Amino acid sequence: MTRAWAWSYEGYDAGTERLRESLCVLGNGYFATRGAASEVLGGPAHYPGTYAAGCYNRLTSTVDGHTVENEDMVNLPNWLPLRYRICPAGSAPGPWLSPDHPFLTEHRQTLDLRHGTLTRWSAYEDEAGRRLCVEQCRLVHMGEPHLAALRTCFTADGWSGAVEVESGIDGAVRNAGIARYRDLADQHLTGWETGDERPDTVWLSCRTLDSDIRIALAARTRASAGRDGMPRPQLSALRAFHALVLPVIAGTPAVVEKTVSLYTSRDPAIDSPLHAAVDAVALAPHFRQLRASHRRAWDALWRQARLEVPGEAGAILRLHLFHLLQTLSPHTAELDVGVPARGLHGEAYRGHVFWDELFVLPFLNLHLPQVSRALLDYRYRRLPAACHAAREAGRGGAMYPWQSAGDGREETQQLHLNPRSGHWLPDRSRLQHHVGSAIAYNVWQYGQASGDTEFLHTRGAEMLVQIARFWASAAEWDAALSRYRIRGVVGPDEYHDAYPGTDAAGVDDNAYTNVTAAWVLSRARELCQALPEATRRQLDERLQLDPDEPERWDDIAHRLHVPYHRGVISQFAGYEELAELDWAGYRRRYGDIRRLDRILEAEGDTVNRYQASKQADVLMLGYLFSPAELASLFRLLDCPLDDDIWHATVDHYLHRTSHGSTLSALVHAWVLARVHRPDAWTYCEEALTGDVADVQGGTTAEGIHLGAMAGTLDFVQRGMTGLETRDQALWLDPAPLRELSKFGVRIRYRRHWDIDLRIRAEQVRIAVPASECPPVRVRLRDRSFALAPGTSRRLDLPEDP
Repeated sequence: MTRAWAWSYEGYDAGTERLRESLCVLGNGYFATRGAASEVLGGPAHYPGTYAAGCYNRLTSTVDGHTVENEDMVNLPNWLPLRYRICPAGSAPGPWLSPDHPFLTEHRQTLDLRHGTLTRWSAYEDEAGRRLCVEQCRLVHMGEPHLAALRTCFTADGWSGAVEVESGIDGAVRNAGIARYRDLADQHLTGWETGDERPDTVWLSCRTLDSDIRIALAARTRASAGRDGMPRPQLSALRAFHALVLPVIAGTPAVVEKTVSLYTSRDPAIDSPLHAAVDAVALAPHFRQLRASHRRAWDALWRQARLEVPGEAGAILRLHLFHLLQTLSPHTAELDVGVPARGLHGEAYRGHVFWDELFVLPFLNLHLPQVSRALLDYRYRRLPAACHAAREAGRGGAMYPWQSAGDGREETQQLHLNPRSGHWLPDRSRLQHHVGSAIAYNVWQYGQASGDTEFLHTRGAEMLVQIARFWASAAEWDAALSRYRIRGVVGPDEYHDAYPGTDAAGVDDNAYTNVTAAWVLSRARELCQALPEATRRQLDERLQLDPDEPERWDDIAHRLHVPYHRGVISQFAGYEELAELDWAGYRRRYGDIRRLDRILEAEGDTVNRYQASKQADVLMLGYLFSPAELASLFRLLDCPLDDDIWHATVDHYLHRTSHGSTLSALVHAWVLARVHRPDAWTYCEEALTGDVADVQGGTTAEGIHLGAMAGTLDFVQRGMTGLETRDQALWLDPAPLRELSKFGVRIRYRRHWDIDLRIRAEQVRIAVPASECPPVRVRLRDRSFALAPGTSRRLDLPEDP
């Protein structure tokens, strides 16, 4: 059940508990904790997990006779444990209670999106009719990123006696959240130590095995019962707990407060994680004050990232924004971290960084640009590793990895498991070199939106140039075509990683790869020409840039090969020779065919033989570039692209895509909003409910899909408004859907904070807050005007051309 600012579940369902735990994660950009009950340990129904941004460790496993290395985002010691049981006067204690116990009679939980808290309420009744009501409120502090807290209130209904409570930290954790990874090494922690400090505080420290990150947690437990409720420390090698007996009187609440701090050796300005953690809980105020300051921090954050959409769609978008801000908050700007594809919400994809920032940064650019810059700095710090990878592959420039984690090396696994067949198969997804173009695109878009020329002209320019160098070195001249070609790659589709009947990996001339490479080459040349002379000289010296290189980039950008067949853009060279799939037949036999690749492999076939895509590939071009920009790009390449060709291309791939990625529906919604608006809402709805309804069948329980969540926010912010930031102006070309015809966004554009943009039926209103900044240049289709600070303007939307 949803309300405007609440996400609620009534009743307890063990079968959906892991999904709820992902959707009820609490975090602050520094660390996050899954929404598991404090009374439970890991098991089929539950998976408590706590993850600190950027905390990775590498382990070696033997898989199918092969030795493989995997670097994982580490599941840290569990700070949640707080269990309890009824202690009747004169009788032995009852069983430890949890939502899985048959004594449970009522249960509900509510995620408060406005204030960042998770509240659970449970009622238990034992064989003697003793009823115990338990209300617990949890927070991971948005203002103090190292702190978290639980407040648990016990109320005895119709009886008096005591409740026994155990509260502490559990270090006996592994990375065991993903069933298909369970044959792999999963013990990332070692060197545990436990201790107590003052009567109310226990601590646990450990370190990661390979990366040698030291981790420390301290937990302070206090009760409202005075001296009778004083906690007693219980320490073992892997656990640090307090035990206390809490007197309860019928109808009178008894409260236990648990405050926790988490530090690692990656944190600045500390002498040791353990000292910092112990000191932090000693200085932390009571829960009431912590909750008040936590709420103030969330209030400030919501003001910076405002998106107003009415109805159920608005409620889901608010949930998406909540999880985006918990993964990438202002605290992220202080960290060396990237965009984990599944947030800080679970262990799927091992917490790796893919290209999902392509769907995340456009939203952050217009709300939290300091976070966008920090995420780009993560890529810049790994530029040397990308240059090393390119040299090892015989290329120039920078070859960024498809999957990145700690140090920037390629983290894509060599093998992956098909759970349908049980076969371990070669993983060729590392050939998705288009990730470099995504990074370059984000660098450019950040510069356009923020006006941060200092970054664009230094670190940004270095990345753009090195990525352009990579594409220039990858392009091969084909005299027969009089075109440059890029061979042996995998496109966004991911299904097609080789031509059928060959052992060679990759396909040639993936249209998305080639067109975005042309864009990178063109932008890099443009940027080099625009740099101030002194800055250009420094760049030339630092990168040993040959004076002829930009001209070569320009030549390649004009003559990269884009294949076509039967009036549509081909996904790659030779695509038209592949067989057509019996889509209706496979849907009849299997129902859900999103993971068509697994189905076909289990049948002894391969998706490489068919015109079938996992997700948007060619159509990604319509997501990245406005119609005008895309037309300009194809003119640059001297390739045909008019409305008829683009519409035919959209229609062709729309009917040949299985949507095996949550990003696919998002991209199709974006593209169809411009091409065939009546069909766009179907895909928009799927993108909105992708995680909420777990449309991928169990994947959300392993971690939310951050790119898809952020993409839905950007779909409203930029897709529905046609908002672009280029040429020193805000460009608008609204195309609202009937179901999303009324909404408002507030954006930060360069030095202008809180520009208000509202779409209402056939009108758009833009208001610029008062400031000393220069006017904002606005382009609305064929109209242009300057809007001075402190003024607003309301305009009728022109009819679609």
